[in-house]
Amino acid sequence: MHHTILLTKPMTNLLKFIGVIGFLSAYLLQISRASVVSTGDFNKDFFVTWSPSHVNTSEDGKARSLKLDQESGAGFSSNQMFLFGQLDMQIKLVPGDSAGTVLGFYMASDQPNRDEIDFEFLGNVSGQPYILQTNIYADGSDNREQRIYLWFDPTKDFHTYSILWNLHQIVLMVDSVPIRTYRNHANEGVPYPRWQPMSIKISLWNGDSWATRGGQDKIDWSQGPFVASFRNYKIDACVWNGNPRFCRAGSPTNWWNQKQFSTLTSIQRRLFKWVRNYHVIYDYCQDNQRFQNNLPKECSLSKY
Repeated sequence: MHHTILLTKPMTNLLKFIGVIGFLSAYLLQISRASVVSTGDFNKDFFVTWSPSHVNTSEDGKARSLKLDQESGAGFSSNQMFLFGQLDMQIKLVPGDSAGTVLGFYMASDQPNRDEIDFEFLGNVSGQPYILQTNIYADGSDNREQRIYLWFDPTKDFHTYSILWNLHQIVLMVDSVPIRTYRNHANEGVPYPRWQPMSIKISLWNGDSWATRGGQDKIDWSQGPFVASFRNYKIDACVWNGNPRFCRAGSPTNWWNQKQFSTLTSIQRRLFKWVRNYHVIYDYCQDNQRFQNNLPKECSLSKY
C-alpha cells in the first residue's frame, strides 16, 4: 500500500530552509577550515578558573560538565584571547527545577573599560520556559539586556550557541538562527567592541538574588546538584598576538571580516524577524521608563 505524504506550505518552506542552511554550512566550513584554532579538547584549549572539584571532563577531553551545589559553582576559560571570529558551543542546560541558577557563556576582555558579549541562561521552575538573556558591554558600558524564550526545551538535548564578531557586527545565534545583532555604529558615536581581545568564559553559579522572576524564586537545593554539559565546540577566530591590525586585516583566513559577513543574509533577516516577533520578552531598546524616554543611540539605528 502506498501512502501519499502531503506537505503543508510551512513544512515545505522549512525543508527548503534546512537545505539552504546545509549549503551555507558546507560553504562556511570550506572557507573557514584554515582559521580554526581549537583542538576540540577542553583540557587543551581551556583552563579551570574555579572549583576544579565541580568540573568533570571526559577521558578524551571532548565533553565537559559543570556542577552547582550548596558548596560551590564552577567555571573555565580559554587559554588564548581573540579579536574577531566565530565561536560555537553545544550546550545542554540544567534540567528540572533550575530556578535561581545562571549559566554564563560569554567573551570578555577583563579590562577596566571592558568589552563583553554575553549569553546568560536563567534557570526556571519546572514546566516554565528557560529565559536566554543577552548583553553587550562596549568600552565599559552595558545596560543592553535582551531576553527571549527559547522555542525548544534546552535541557533535553544539546543545541549550538554561537557568537559571530567582526568589524561590522556582532550576531548571537541559536542553532544558526540569529537572535540578536549589534552593529558597529562607532561613526555615529556608539561604542563597539573592536580593539580589545577577549577570552571565552563559561560559568555556572547561584544567581537566585535576581535570575528567576526578579529573585522571587530561590534555588531549591533539594533538586541539586545542578549540572550543565558542553561538547563539540569550535573556535574559528583570530588569536591575539598583540597587534590589532593583524586581526582587523581583510584576508582569506580572517573570513569573518569579508563583505558577505558584514550584514545578515536575506534568510537570516527573516529568521531574525521571526525571533523578534514571537520570542523576545524584553528589549532595552523598548524600555522608555528605564531610560526616561532617552533610549541609547543605537536603538534608533539599523540592526543589520
